[in-house]
Amino acid sequence: MSFESIPTLTFLIALLLIAFLYACVGHGGASGYLALMAIFSFAPAVMKPTALLLNLFVAAVSFYHYYKAGHFDKNLFFPFAIASIPMAFLGGVIQLDAHLYKRILGVFLIFAILKILDVFGKGSATLRPVKTGYGLLVGGSIGFFSGLIGIGGGIVLTPVILLLNWGRMKEAAAVSALFIWVNSAAGFIGQLSSGVALAAQWFLWIGVALIGGFVGGYLGSRTFNNRQLRRVLALVLALACVKLFFA
Repeated sequence: MSFESIPTLTFLIALLLIAFLYACVGHGGASGYLALMAIFSFAPAVMKPTALLLNLFVAAVSFYHYYKAGHFDKNLFFPFAIASIPMAFLGGVIQLDAHLYKRILGVFLIFAILKILDVFGKGSATLRPVKTGYGLLVGGSIGFFSGLIGIGGGIVLTPVILLLNWGRMKEAAAVSALFIWVNSAAGFIGQLSSGVALAAQWFLWIGVALIGGFVGGYLGSRTFNNRQLRRVLALVLALACVKLFFA
């Protein structure tokens, strides 16, 4: 698919909304961008590097707001990040068959839907420290698939942290934001090393995503309630899943 054939205004408005919503919960938005690009019938070769690049900017501003609000726990972050970075680079180098790519992406979008709808809850009052071995295993696994699919991994890491009582919602969001950034950087470098070239349209998309991400990160790190908006985004992701599995 050529970039010129994309309905520009519709795409940009949707991109702005997705960046805003994901940044509210400390995410870069890659699964949302991928869903949007799936709806607009982007080629997988375009989807992966685009999502990773947009992730870099939106996750950065999201992390900034959560860090300034005092929610970041470095001891929770590092066990996951140590193994995720090299594995995300490795995943970014690998190019999947288009059919397989869409199916795997559909599975990851299901995680995004469940996360957005708060199926995993808001965390436990009794927290447990992350054991190094578990952190390396979880981080490395998520990192590899993050680079492979073109996501940052926050849609998987956040529910894992909550389910295993390793952190509360705000802490999980802050850690996930930085986790997303380092994985996206490693995955995008892997893409560049495999021959992906920069596209001029990316600069406009980055600007739009930054605006949405900055506002979303600011409101989400404080008291913003976006329950209804999350449901709308979950519907968009569900439609994308249907397209990915049955198109």
